Amino acid sequence: MAERTASVLVVTAHPDDPDFGAGGTVARLVREGRSVVYVIVTNGDKGSGDRTMTPERLTGIRREEQRAAAHALGADHVEFLGYPDGEVEDTRDLRRDITRQIRRWRPELIITQNPRRTYNLYASHRDHRITAGAVLDCVYPLARDHMAFPELLPAYEPHKVREIYLMQWESPALVLDITATIDLKLKALACHASQVPDFPAVEARVRDRAREVGAPHGYAYAESFDRIVLPR
Repeated sequence: MAERTASVLVVTAHPDDPDFGAGGTVARLVREGRSVVYVIVTNGDKGSGDRTMTPERLTGIRREEQRAAAHALGADHVEFLGYPDGEVEDTRDLRRDITRQIRRWRPELIITQNPRRTYNLYASHRDHRITAGAVLDCVYPLARDHMAFPELLPAYEPHKVREIYLMQWESPALVLDITATIDLKLKALACHASQVPDFPAVEARVRDRAREVGAPHGYAYAESFDRIVLPR
């Protein structure tokens, strides 16, 4: 049995992905009393234009940035799986490692990225797509079935996830009001200094996008998702 539980598990490919894609929603869920844990698949160890940077040093920087950002939003914990940035593959090891985290934290809701390729190349980065696809495979059936990954037993018992939010920018099924939490989202994004050297420009883009998503629904700012509800 897992030692701890979390109501919400946020699983993404890179440090900063949770905050760009769902930071306002995470802060909103925390305010509603939900406990949130982040699982970050890669080290984010390639994301720098600094020719003096090393992957090892960048890994440390990005982990500290992600911990600070999660803290700003009120998330309880950040777990790093340690895969190389840009090299995520849909392997048994990845599926087992994500399944372990689902069984460990036993969430009702998982927030993850989108497995589909779109014309938004930033959102549909290859690592994002593979991570999201693996998460869906782990939710059903791998985390649920006791004969999947028997090596995880008895420490990590099977668990059924109730709901999944997939980050979605095109014709989303679910639009959530983050008007009350967009400032926390921006505070979290500011923690990722290695990735956002021109923060005022990033802030402007984030506000514009959140305004665009929210306007048709009467929200000043919003984030958008596809939603999957699993039968009990």
